[in-house]
Amino acid sequence: MGLFGSKSGGSKKPYFGLTGGWLTFWVSVACSTDMTLFGYDQGVFGGVIVTQDFLVTHDLVGPTKTSLLGTVTAIYDIGCFFGAVAAFSLGEKLGRKKSVMLGTTVMAIGAILQIASYGVPQMIVGRIVAGLGNGMNTATAPVWQAETSKAAWRGKLIVVELILNIAGFSLSNWVTYGFSFVPGPVSWRFPLAFQFIFIFILWATVPWLPESPRWLIAHGQIDAADQILADLEAKETDDPYIITESKAIQWAANYEREHTVSWLDLLRGRSAGGTCTIRRLLLGGGAQAMQQLAGINVTSYYLPTVLIQSVGLEEKLARLLAACNSVSYLAFSLIGIPNVERWGRRKMLMYAATGQAVSYALITGLLRYSELPGYPHSKEVASASVAFFFTYYVFFGIGFQGVPWLYPTEINSLSMRTKGAAVGTATNWIFNFMVVEITPIGIQNLSWKFYIIWTVFNASFVPIVYLFYPETSARSLEDIDRMFRENQSVFIFKDKGAISSKRPQAYIEHQENEIRRNSSVISADPKAMERMRERVAAANRNESDEEKEAGGFVHDEKV
Repeated sequence: MGLFGSKSGGSKKPYFGLTGGWLTFWVSVACSTDMTLFGYDQGVFGGVIVTQDFLVTHDLVGPTKTSLLGTVTAIYDIGCFFGAVAAFSLGEKLGRKKSVMLGTTVMAIGAILQIASYGVPQMIVGRIVAGLGNGMNTATAPVWQAETSKAAWRGKLIVVELILNIAGFSLSNWVTYGFSFVPGPVSWRFPLAFQFIFIFILWATVPWLPESPRWLIAHGQIDAADQILADLEAKETDDPYIITESKAIQWAANYEREHTVSWLDLLRGRSAGGTCTIRRLLLGGGAQAMQQLAGINVTSYYLPTVLIQSVGLEEKLARLLAACNSVSYLAFSLIGIPNVERWGRRKMLMYAATGQAVSYALITGLLRYSELPGYPHSKEVASASVAFFFTYYVFFGIGFQGVPWLYPTEINSLSMRTKGAAVGTATNWIFNFMVVEITPIGIQNLSWKFYIIWTVFNASFVPIVYLFYPETSARSLEDIDRMFRENQSVFIFKDKGAISSKRPQAYIEHQENEIRRNSSVISADPKAMERMRERVAAANRNESDEEKEAGGFVHDEKV
């Protein structure tokens, strides 16, 4: 039975008989569709709010309605905030699958309310409801993916989801651009309705896919979890690897129950001694806050508006440039996949923040001259600023798109990982709301000075990351726990081992010593050696049988 094998037999098998890599593939399809829906839903409204029929229908025409238009757009993020919070309370009771199904259904209701809207109150309700569903989904899907994937695939699959999030954003820009040539309400109602393609895919796939074995074990359903682990690995439940994996998850679940820190204790500043729990929560939440304060949603939600009002472009050209920019954003974000481990988290954040700060500084300077009365080249410098909106997305896609989502899952201890993800996701959405709320009125009232804010924020991230943020690449989660136990200083830059993109030699030597110690224990125990030989022989026999069944074509699977 190979990596992408499927079980056969007389009785009806779950998951349409899929096991191993194919089963993981379909879980990835569902989770990736969810993140694509997130990207589409986040980007589509930027094209909707510059559609004349939408503005007239909802009485949002004119400068006096700018603040209300910002609220209608930003209120979505308040729904996302509460949806993310709900995912870590209600979601823990329902499980990963039911949470995604609930979130998707809530998003569908919100989408219908927006599509059928003829007034601001209904649109606001639709935005909040859709946000609730999206917040629940975005907090659940990456966890479900991680808990049903092989360790070697986990990081890559989550990064792929984030890339598809950008793909959804890009698609929304092209759909709204295409329908900008269509007169009447279909020009904005259809782009809002298009998201049902992703909703239908989720409704069609999620119900028959496996629940997270980690969630099942945490809720006492060990037999069901063992069967899912076996199906995901294309093995039997009595396979030594499945037994070992199940026991490891059971140990982790018991550890979390015994060592978890309550929200009340965290608010009081209490945590387990020497683990730097609150500091680690702040680092994870801070990474998400920096992503939003970098100014990405000044342009993600409002790039057509920015190009029309700040740069002075006509609507069709602004939409086209926004769509082209989204393709550039998607292409350069791919650079982050191979380099996130090579460069490390710290360098990626600092390099990206530097590029983003320079881009916003140049945008600010060029727009300042474009608005200068009597300046003879105002049109030329305004057009030149467009290039630096593109370079901003290049740097953001390489460094700031993925790392802030990865960092909270790495930096927090085992017993705090769920709460750390909750804090990170909720922080992202609440800062997202703030940025989206102030942008229209900021552009209207401050004009070119508005972009100074984002220049300063991006420039400040370089020393913040350098001084306070430890490196997490090339380290096991246990290495990170050890680093916080041994380094209590918040000024992390003083510790060369903590900021190196390579794993510290001390950690490597410690691991090698542990391996030698465990090997000597097994060698001294004849019964343990005999059990190991039996397991290896059984594994070899099973693999030989599978190879015969497959006609000799079996993928080499290493665990």
